[in-house]
Amino acid sequence: MELKIPRVLLLLLLVAVAALISLSSAASPTADDLVAELETLRSQSPSGVIHFDDSSVARFLTSAPLPRPYSLLVFFGASKPDHHLRRLRSEFALVSSSFAAHHASSRRVFFCDLEYQESESSFSLFGVTSLPDIRHVGPQHRSLRDSDRMDQSDFSGLAASMAQFVEAKTSLPVGPIVRPSLISPRQIAFLAVALLISAPFLIKRILEGKTMLHDRRLWMGLTVSVYFLGVAGLMHNIIHKIPMYVKDRKDPNRLIFFVKGFGMQLGAEGFAVGFLYTIVGLIVAFATHVLVRMRNEAVQRGFLLAAMLVVFWAVRKVIYLHNWKTGYTVHTFWPTRWR
Repeated sequence: MELKIPRVLLLLLLVAVAALISLSSAASPTADDLVAELETLRSQSPSGVIHFDDSSVARFLTSAPLPRPYSLLVFFGASKPDHHLRRLRSEFALVSSSFAAHHASSRRVFFCDLEYQESESSFSLFGVTSLPDIRHVGPQHRSLRDSDRMDQSDFSGLAASMAQFVEAKTSLPVGPIVRPSLISPRQIAFLAVALLISAPFLIKRILEGKTMLHDRRLWMGLTVSVYFLGVAGLMHNIIHKIPMYVKDRKDPNRLIFFVKGFGMQLGAEGFAVGFLYTIVGLIVAFATHVLVRMRNEAVQRGFLLAAMLVVFWAVRKVIYLHNWKTGYTVHTFWPTRWR
């Protein structure tokens, strides 16, 4: 007996199979679809950093077939970060934009960020217990806990250290870090116009000798200030955006001004050392320019003894701070003939 299937039923069966095939293909995007979607999200961000949440982690990491056709650099942050975490996030954005500018045609490395308040389960998948944290998820990483983690000591280098981490994990150079200009073109034009307008009046006062530039006390104060700011590392703090202090993670009401370890230095440490160096410099200047002109030898000896004690105290504090941060000590070596 021959079984005959109605044409209408056969047509419906074919339509159902086609629908199932289309649904399965839509539910499981191809590698090119994932890359194209990441590129679209990256183009919508000014810095190129894609904002992830739990659904994004599931789509592009946990559900994506291995090996993935891309690598992800993930920055872990908070919805209300402190000043230090916000600065690290901005440095991460600089690395992302610099990488995009150097690799305009690269489709395989993407920069992302996650916030704890909206992606708590993703933090658990990565095993993140403290902030800041940066991870590299390569194409072969099956478990997110096994992703490459940036060392905590490297965060002091900010964008430069992040760029080294990216280069080490992706084998691609980040390129020069492109930082935005502190002064906008409009501000530069305004300053130029103001300078041109005031130039005749300034030149007249300079020729007449009626400006502050002719005051020796001004130049002396500027000299001491430049020396103090130079030995205190002010330019280093400005370029790398080093904070003066940080809040204690265990006690938010407590401020930390000195951090142990040579991998991190706060602005307060530099200013403390700069203050000690400035004291020594002023004492040497006083002894060589003022003390030598005193005629009373007793007064000279008294001032010189006090100056030596203050200089010894300042140098001792600098050596103590260096030993506390690095563990290196200063040893006294006597000549062989004196032993």
